[in-house]
Amino acid sequence: MTDEDTVTDPALDPPLDDRAPEPPDESDQAESGHSDIVPPESVPPISAEELVDGDHPEGHPPGEPEERRYPSTIGGAFYLLVLLITAAGLTVAALSDWRVGIRMLGGALFLASAVRVVLSPRKAGMLAVRHKALDVVMLAGLGAALVFLASSIPDQPGL
Repeated sequence: MTDEDTVTDPALDPPLDDRAPEPPDESDQAESGHSDIVPPESVPPISAEELVDGDHPEGHPPGEPEERRYPSTIGGAFYLLVLLITAAGLTVAALSDWRVGIRMLGGALFLASAVRVVLSPRKAGMLAVRHKALDVVMLAGLGAALVFLASSIPDQPGL
């Protein structure tokens, strides 16, 4: 590849002297498909929660932030429960019977799948990652695979 083969955008090149760079022609922008988009200064910053919720609790002024509750959704509480069961399953698998620990992990995934089926995407919290059907199929499939493998792997002699 030679220097002639490379294409450079003069608007991106720094000026070689103290002169301010000339603004590109609108015809150059139309040809290249690029334009400088600058957000207006009059747009105030807004949090994502305000975009989702859209309303404020009664008696709470819109300018003041509301005290955060943890977890903020019922799905968040179930997510913490799934994490707790997963941690317990990993502990049992590491310190005791690995089959029981892996079955606990599968059960935690089944629980997450069941909760994801019942709750709306807004209430599911951290359990809502993708589309509902895909979340449910993946969680239930992984849970079933773990339970099946823990049940079907034969005991090894000497262990």
